[in-house]
Amino acid sequence: MSNYSKQAGIGGNKIRQSWFRSLADHDMTLGWLFSLPFLILWAWWFLYPFIQSFVRSFQDANFAALDQAQFIGLQNYIQILQDKEFFRALLHSLQIVAISIPIQTLLGLLLAILVNQKLKGKGIFRTVFFLPYITSQIAITTVFMMLFKKGTFLTEFFGMFGFGNVTWFADTSYALLFVCILFIFQQAGFTMIVYLSGLQEIPKDLYEAGEIDGASKWNKFRYITVPYLKPITFFIVSVSTIAGFQIYDQIAAISRYGALGSPAGATSTVVTYFYQHGIRYMNIGYGSAAVVLFFIIIMLITYLQKKFLDEKE
Repeated sequence: MSNYSKQAGIGGNKIRQSWFRSLADHDMTLGWLFSLPFLILWAWWFLYPFIQSFVRSFQDANFAALDQAQFIGLQNYIQILQDKEFFRALLHSLQIVAISIPIQTLLGLLLAILVNQKLKGKGIFRTVFFLPYITSQIAITTVFMMLFKKGTFLTEFFGMFGFGNVTWFADTSYALLFVCILFIFQQAGFTMIVYLSGLQEIPKDLYEAGEIDGASKWNKFRYITVPYLKPITFFIVSVSTIAGFQIYDQIAAISRYGALGSPAGATSTVVTYFYQHGIRYMNIGYGSAAVVLFFIIIMLITYLQKKFLDEKE
């Protein structure tokens, strides 16, 4: 081998080693490397099943005989969009989100501001407010069902404001509102913790400058706190919206002595609709079509939320 060839080989190795070292030292490479286990699990547990559901949504597929599935095009989607029960379930899901999300977002922000003050024992308050979020939803629902029975203190208290002194979860007029109260109670602690982390990141110099300029507490909240928390607000609203659409455990607990969505379908949602048709009736093709529509609705609402916040900014 000639000296030129040896030098070229050595130079090529150095180039490859230098390229590999620069790639290994790059922050993006390390980021992808650490994210790889999560991405693999996400693809296996979420992406792959969704692709399967998308394919099944165009088939007449029964859970008991998936190997006999037949392609039927858009027939499942057409049938769902002609089903009044689907739109009733969708309306209930939208009502839960429309009622719960603004209240629990505002409540979480107020709690975050409260526990962010210099108070004795504020760590205990944080734990107490956050505890419902990590507690079993079935357990909390069971306790609330005992509290909202006819003749209890809470039903009599709400009766003073025009609400009926009835068993809320068993009454078609109040069952969905009962679910909303449950969701707000459980989600407010999560909202508080996320907002609290955002509040602690706001530079204190801004508040001090506001005080020097004579800004009131309301003006400091309006012109400093709220703008800085806008990205966090979008995150909270998006995550809570998805959680609101995915409510199932509370409804299953309420309906344990009757059909899912009891009483009389007053608490039926898109998730219970999918479960009824896709799992209980074993029509996995029809249920998959409902899931795909569900996914499209959530993406559309998230997009509209982001657009609304961007326009206000």
